[in-house]
Amino acid sequence: MMEKKVKLRTVNSCITCTLCRGYLIEATTITECLHTFCKSCLVRYLEDHNSCPKCQTLIHQSHPMNYISHDRTMQDIVYKLVPNLQQKELRRQQEFYRKHASQGIKPECEDMNDIHTDNAVAVKEENKDFHRNDEQLNVCLECQGTMKNLKRKFLRISSQATVSHLKKFVALKLYSDQTKYTNIEILCNDELLGKHHTLKFVAVTRWRVKDGPLLLHYRQKTLDF
Repeated sequence: MMEKKVKLRTVNSCITCTLCRGYLIEATTITECLHTFCKSCLVRYLEDHNSCPKCQTLIHQSHPMNYISHDRTMQDIVYKLVPNLQQKELRRQQEFYRKHASQGIKPECEDMNDIHTDNAVAVKEENKDFHRNDEQLNVCLECQGTMKNLKRKFLRISSQATVSHLKKFVALKLYSDQTKYTNIEILCNDELLGKHHTLKFVAVTRWRVKDGPLLLHYRQKTLDF
C-alpha cells in the first residue's frame, strides 16, 4: 500500500496556537469548547479574560483556569509532525533556567538540567510520573447486567485515561486477563462510549453533575447483528 506524503503547511492551522502563531507547546485545551493553545499563552490570556480567545465561548465567570487541561495527545502529535521541535523546546527551557538560576527560578521538573535532547530519552522522562501530575477524576464504576460487581467500584485516575483503559481494568479485575476487554462495554447515562474517549471528554460532554464522582456502567458486550 502506497503512503501519501502530506506537506506540513497543510496541517499547520491544526497544530499552531492562534495566540502566538507558533507551534503548540504544552498544548492545553479548554474543556468547554475543546480549542487548544500553548499553555503559557492561554494562562496569560485568562488572567484578564474568561472566554475562549478563538470562539469567545464563556469558560467560567470567575474561575476559567479550572476548566483547562493539558492535552498530551495533541502535544505528542505536534512533536511527531514538526522535525526537531521537541529537542529545540527542551534546549530552550534548559537555557532559560540556567540564565535565571541566580533568581531562584527552578523548573517544575527538578531533573530538567539532566534531560537529554534525544527524543526517546525525553519521552521516557515525560512518562516517569505515570500520569500522577495529570488532573485527577473520581469515577464510580457500577455493573449493568449479569456481570460481577467490582470489589472496589470507586476510582481516582488521570483525566487523560481513556475508555479503553477502563475496559482493560474491568477485564483484569473480573477475568484476570485484560485481553478480554473487547467483551466489555462502558456507558454513561445509558450511552455507549467510544474506546478512544478520554474521561475528561466524557465528564465534560456527558456528565454535567458537578458534585460526586463520574458515574459509569460496564456490561457484557451486546451481540452485533
